[in-house]
Amino acid sequence: MLLTREQLQERLFALHRASLELVKDVSLETLLERIASTACEQADARYAALGVLDDEGKLKQFVSVGMTDAQVKKIAHPPVGRGLLGELMDAKYPLRVPVISEHPRSVGFPAHHPKMTSFLGVPIRSGDKQLGQIYLTEKIGASEFDADDEMIIQMLAAYAATAITNARLYEQMKERDLALTRRNVDMGLLNGIASTLTSSLELDEILNKTLGLVMNYMKVEAGDIFLLEEDKTTLRMVLHRGQAAEAFWTRNVFSVGEGYPGLVAMSRKPIIGRHLPSDTNFLRNAVVEAGFQQLACIPLLSGENLMGVMSVATRAREPLDERNVQMLVAVGTWAGLAIENARLHSNARRLAVLEERDRIGMDLHDGIIQSIYGVGLALEGAKLTLNEDAGGAKERIHQAIDGLNQAIRDIRAYILDLRPRQLGNEGLLKGIRRLIAEYRANTFSEVTFNDPDELKDPPHAQSLALFHICQEALANVAKHAKARKVQVSLWMTNERVLLEIHDDGKGFDLDQIITSIGHGLANMQTRAHSVGGDIDISSANGDGTTILVWVPRAIKQ
Repeated sequence: MLLTREQLQERLFALHRASLELVKDVSLETLLERIASTACEQADARYAALGVLDDEGKLKQFVSVGMTDAQVKKIAHPPVGRGLLGELMDAKYPLRVPVISEHPRSVGFPAHHPKMTSFLGVPIRSGDKQLGQIYLTEKIGASEFDADDEMIIQMLAAYAATAITNARLYEQMKERDLALTRRNVDMGLLNGIASTLTSSLELDEILNKTLGLVMNYMKVEAGDIFLLEEDKTTLRMVLHRGQAAEAFWTRNVFSVGEGYPGLVAMSRKPIIGRHLPSDTNFLRNAVVEAGFQQLACIPLLSGENLMGVMSVATRAREPLDERNVQMLVAVGTWAGLAIENARLHSNARRLAVLEERDRIGMDLHDGIIQSIYGVGLALEGAKLTLNEDAGGAKERIHQAIDGLNQAIRDIRAYILDLRPRQLGNEGLLKGIRRLIAEYRANTFSEVTFNDPDELKDPPHAQSLALFHICQEALANVAKHAKARKVQVSLWMTNERVLLEIHDDGKGFDLDQIITSIGHGLANMQTRAHSVGGDIDISSANGDGTTILVWVPRAIKQ
């Protein structure tokens, strides 16, 4: 039945209004249903469907209108693109069929499918690419669809092509935005971890901050860290953060291979428990009783070495994101390396303290204690000869007094060395004068200071380096040189500030000096080089020692 001009115009207006609604919708699923419903209304069809193709031309989505949910559930499977649907998927033009069963490509309908006779199919195309198809069946009020229906649905398909393209672009933009957001979150975690691991060598601080950042990233309620003990078979929990601390601490030791921490330690791979109440490998019943449902456990590795295991737990039932877990694996490697560095740093500091104690002990034993022992022997000798040789006894007593005074000066020198003074805000010149005054008071040695009439202090870092080098040099003279005279000179040129400390003591063989942790000479060299300066140390047995150091007057840009 042909439409009148007024009827056709009315349908075109209705189609235009419907198309305006289509382009407003950016949700692809909702859009497909609306297109199918609009097609039903425009062509007076009882049933409509819309198929969408993937990039390979296969049926990806199929949305139907007209059948109840109960009818849809009875059908064994959704369409797969056979029969007339497959015919239209390869076509460029519409397909109208009065009786579906009489078409050569018809393959019939599955069980429980509603009876359908008439058919109208129109491809949805964008340029040379087919995006999908509109299927209509069972024309209401007529035995088949006519040319006007075909024209209207073709126009609807053109609108639908634009709407589907826009919806897909919108979904791609949302996916990219989500990916960018996730990437920013990931970068935030990595930056936070990097900042934590590079700002501290304290193990407790590294563990605490790392676990806190990971828990915030995963949005979980609790987390803990186990460290592998020296026996390489025991994992002990050293940190818990978040909720239900009592539940987690009820089981704080695992053997390698036992429970989640032990299994991760043995395999060196992450484990995700998505339903803890029914997981036989999860051995912490108190945690399950506290309501926790899921747990992610990752190894903390430094190269091939296992440092420990980190776990995060949540009461949520929504599955933990696999991508987040993979991110944690990378964090585990960083954290493992930081843990090993912190331990090495701690061991180095402990070794430095032990070496320094050994050095002081040897110096005390070979120097001060031996001197006091010698004083004791002199006094014993004086006691024995007191009645026979009063003059000799008196001389030995005087020698003992001198020996005790020297021991006192040596002890004061150690106090001066072990409790170093600070530069403060007094300036370099006053600071060095104070060091010299303290040296005189503690050693009773003769010290001369050649200082400039005026000295414009270099930057604080350079001043501090010169101050500490002068302090170290005077302490070494007091302890080792046995010098009678010390001369300190300070002067400046256009580009440098120079400091020289010379003593007439016993000197030493430079080739036999081994610089090590805590050694004064190594400290002086380090301080000079750290501010862009340099140091020259000259000495020989019996000829005293001269230390010449210079630093730049200004910080180089």
